Amino acid sequence: MSSREDILGRVRAKLGRNETNAVAARTGIDVILAAKAQGPRPHVAMEMSALAGRLIDKSLAYSSTVDQIATQAEAPAAIARYLAGLGLPTQAVIWPKLADLDWAGAGITVAAREAQDADLVGITGCFCAVAETGTLMLCGSPDSPAAISLLPETHIAIVPASRIVPGMEEAFALALNELGQLPRAVNFISGPSRTGDIEQTIVLGAHGPYRVHLILIDGE
Repeated sequence: MSSREDILGRVRAKLGRNETNAVAARTGIDVILAAKAQGPRPHVAMEMSALAGRLIDKSLAYSSTVDQIATQAEAPAAIARYLAGLGLPTQAVIWPKLADLDWAGAGITVAAREAQDADLVGITGCFCAVAETGTLMLCGSPDSPAAISLLPETHIAIVPASRIVPGMEEAFALALNELGQLPRAVNFISGPSRTGDIEQTIVLGAHGPYRVHLILIDGE
């Protein structure tokens, strides 16, 4: 017996849980969770048509940069312009689900795999984006490895406007509705990594990317 099984076994014993009553207890818990209402939240009046503007404003406030394009097919060219403008490498690690875009035509070499120490640019999509806080929600999977948004110095995220939601409550509800349950890794990204531990001076890139650049697809 592992330590985990030992601890959980003692908890079950104290609660009087057994195979006979466990199903009924689990059903009762599910009913309570399903009936739970949202708690209080800040009043931020946002029409659906204004979500993209709010996301852009909050993202810029968190030191991200934003570019807007009409279709996903334009993403490679837009990213090539961004990389060239900052003199950044044109080699990137990318989510496998995005690898079929015309990266070679834009002059970018991509590798659809987990990020490694030597990777300087990571390109991802997002599960959704939260307009209220300028936050990207990324759900880890084999087609969307979490490290690509965390390890490289530059993180570029492709964000369809159709995947922008008003707040965190809608983001979690969307994930549970579409995925059934939350995946093992869920990351929330609000701008570049930062810290103010030393003399309360903000330093970017302390625990992750120095740069976060959003490619907002207006038509999708």
